[in-house]
Amino acid sequence: MKRINAYKKLFNVEQDTDLKKLKTTYRNLVKEWHPDKFQEGDDRALEAEIKSRQIIDGYHFLVSIAPETLAKNLEEYTTTTSKSGIADFQHKGQLLEMTFLDGTCYEYFGVSKSVFTKLINSDKQLRFARRNIFNSYLYRKSKKALQVA
Repeated sequence: MKRINAYKKLFNVEQDTDLKKLKTTYRNLVKEWHPDKFQEGDDRALEAEIKSRQIIDGYHFLVSIAPETLAKNLEEYTTTTSKSGIADFQHKGQLLEMTFLDGTCYEYFGVSKSVFTKLINSDKQLRFARRNIFNSYLYRKSKKALQVA
């Protein structure tokens, strides 16, 4: 959740924003903090390099959790969570990363330690996740794992 709030603050975004506004803000920030804008000896050149990486990462992250993106990918997400089993999962802080048997990986934000403990202790983890995690937490597709031949 810290990462979400930090990126929203960087882009000056409220709760939900449309992708068009996010793209405009992104372009303006990139223009302002582009590393080529500063000379090599300038102290702000290093700051601009770091800031530009944050802007790019933040943009891609916010696009991946935007309501429009989630709506566009809902069918794929529903298919994965209903037909594919859980291959692996890990929890760090408030982030639950879950990898499915089809190789898809999703991150769930705001998952408490107690919910994670209940998931671990559940005799039917997929059923528990379907009822308590998949449609209850903000998520994003994080990566597609390599397929095992």
